[in-house]
Amino acid sequence: MRRFGDKIQPDIRYIDRPGAYAVLERGGRILLTHQAHPRPEFQLPGGGVEAGETPIRALHREVMEETGWRVDIRARLGCYQRYTFMVEYNLWARKICHVFACRPTRQVSQDLEEHHENHWVAVDQAMQFISNPGDQTFLRQHLRRLG
Repeated sequence: MRRFGDKIQPDIRYIDRPGAYAVLERGGRILLTHQAHPRPEFQLPGGGVEAGETPIRALHREVMEETGWRVDIRARLGCYQRYTFMVEYNLWARKICHVFACRPTRQVSQDLEEHHENHWVAVDQAMQFISNPGDQTFLRQHLRRLG
């Protein structure tokens, strides 16, 4: 599995944290979430897979929690890992990120999760907002498919 981000530090014990993330495209725009806390950043909607949950079930739940949108999964784009410190959980994690191409089907509520805001960004500008190199790679891959 491809790795992005910080180098592995041999003296740190990392906890596996699987997650599921969506590349949501509609009408020439990509839906990103801006998370204000604990560190401000734009990211693909999604998050952690809970115990007993599949990545697909987690994707639907996390996208709904963060954006209020229901989604239709079009394709699995792939999976990558990154080693990072998760400030909000005070732990070092090996994040295993499953990325899916999705189409938003219906917004049933506004942003639900505290410190998150929805931002529809033009396809040609989306790459400028995301700082995570793994998310950038899969977003770029999806944008190439769109042509």
